[in-house]
Amino acid sequence: MTVTWEEAGWERLAPGVGRIRLPGWDCTAGLVVGPDAALLVDAGSSLAEGARVGAAARAIAGGAVRFLALTHPHFDHVFGAAAVEGAEIYAARGAGCGRGVYDDERGRAELVEDAVRNGLDRRVAEEAAAALVRPGHVVSARLVLPLGGRREAVLADVGPGHTGHDLAVLVPGDPAVVFCGDLVEESGEPQAGPDAVPSGWPAALDRLLALGGEDALYVPGHGAVVDAAFVRAQRDALAARFGVSR
Repeated sequence: MTVTWEEAGWERLAPGVGRIRLPGWDCTAGLVVGPDAALLVDAGSSLAEGARVGAAARAIAGGAVRFLALTHPHFDHVFGAAAVEGAEIYAARGAGCGRGVYDDERGRAELVEDAVRNGLDRRVAEEAAAALVRPGHVVSARLVLPLGGRREAVLADVGPGHTGHDLAVLVPGDPAVVFCGDLVEESGEPQAGPDAVPSGWPAALDRLLALGGEDALYVPGHGAVVDAAFVRAQRDALAARFGVSR
């Protein structure tokens, strides 16, 4: 049975497009519903949370979630991925290679430790890390996902910035909606961990702005929806913070 965005506790952003702010870390999960397929953007911080997000997405879409796009490989965005049953998983180029968290024991261990430092129960973190699988599809520039009719989503490798592997999702429309991952944060200062690429972050936001345009809605990885002016101001603040000349 199909439910409305409001009945599921999600925020509707545009026709067929919405998101939820998950408890704990105020992390966004997004959903794009087309006539033939649905796309989920990020999957939460645990297998249980991923299962809840996936169930709500299926209820809103009225069917299975065919695609799952992971904006970057941090625990609060990917630990729920394995619980989104049957979805084809997409990530930015390099996210599953080398010491990527999806296929490398040391990378997964580091992800567990980061989750525990941030308050996630160790057993829950280890369970989710063990279930991680390499994304089946890698986005190296832009990739268009057809969702039926005239509905499509554009996956774009816009990093590096917040991490070495930042994926954005554009949903064309009126208004257009851009899911930014943690390249943009509204509910706190953007976080630059050991896998951040500060020298590239302002340029990543330039690419993000070029992707969405001046009139798009920009959905941060954490916090309220913002506009292009907010993204531009955050770009300038990051350039000043990291001493990146423009």
